Amino acid sequence: MQHSFSQDAAANEDPSDPVEAGQPAANGRAPRLKPGERRVLILQTLAAMLESPKSEKITTAALAARLTVSEAALYRHFASKAQMFEGLIEFIEQTVFGLINQITSREEHGILQVRAIVTMLLGFAEKNPGMTRVLTGEALVGEHERLNERINQTVDRIEASIRQCLKLAVSAKEPPLPADYDAVLRANLVMSFVLGRWQRYAKSGFAKAPSDQADAMIRIMLN
Repeated sequence: MQHSFSQDAAANEDPSDPVEAGQPAANGRAPRLKPGERRVLILQTLAAMLESPKSEKITTAALAARLTVSEAALYRHFASKAQMFEGLIEFIEQTVFGLINQITSREEHGILQVRAIVTMLLGFAEKNPGMTRVLTGEALVGEHERLNERINQTVDRIEASIRQCLKLAVSAKEPPLPADYDAVLRANLVMSFVLGRWQRYAKSGFAKAPSDQADAMIRIMLN
C-alpha cells in the first residue's frame, strides 16, 4: 500500500507542460509524462515530503523546488495547495474504504471483521507515514479549514464501518458477547485506539510502529 496513486487525467491536460521529473532522454530532454501522470507525480512528491520527521509546513515553493519546476507549473494541475491535499485525502479514502469492503465481503463474523480492519488501518499508516500526518490532521494545520472537516468526516466514516461490524457481531451472538456489550461505545473506543496509534507514530518521527503489540490490544478492546 505504497503511494500507488491512480488519478484521472485533468480535462485541461496540456501536452506542452514541462516534465516535473524523469531521467534525461538521448536528446538531453527529460521524457514526457503521459496525461495524468503529472498530477500523480505532484501528489507522490507531496506525500514524500510529508514523511520528513521535522514536520515543517510544506509550501508550494518548496514542492516546486523538489520537482524542479515553477509554482506556475503546479497550478496548471491544481488550483491550490488545498486541492493537492484533497488529492491525498481522496487516495486515502479510496484505498481504505476499498480494503474495508474487501474485508467485510470475505469475512462474515463481525468481531473478525473489526480485527482485520484495525490491522489494515495500522498497516496502511505504517507503510504510508506521510499519509498518517494527513489522517491525524497534523499536516493540515494552517491549511484550509475544509481539509480538516473532510478528514474528520473520513475518520467518522471509518468509525461507522467499525460500528456496523460490531452491531453484526451483537446480532449474530458469535462469539458469545457480554449482555451489556455496546457496539457504539466499542466502535468509539476502537477508533480512539487507532487515532492514538497514528498520533504516536507521527509524533515519534515514525519511530514507534503503530502495529507494535497491536494484536493483543485489539483482543482486549473487543472482548
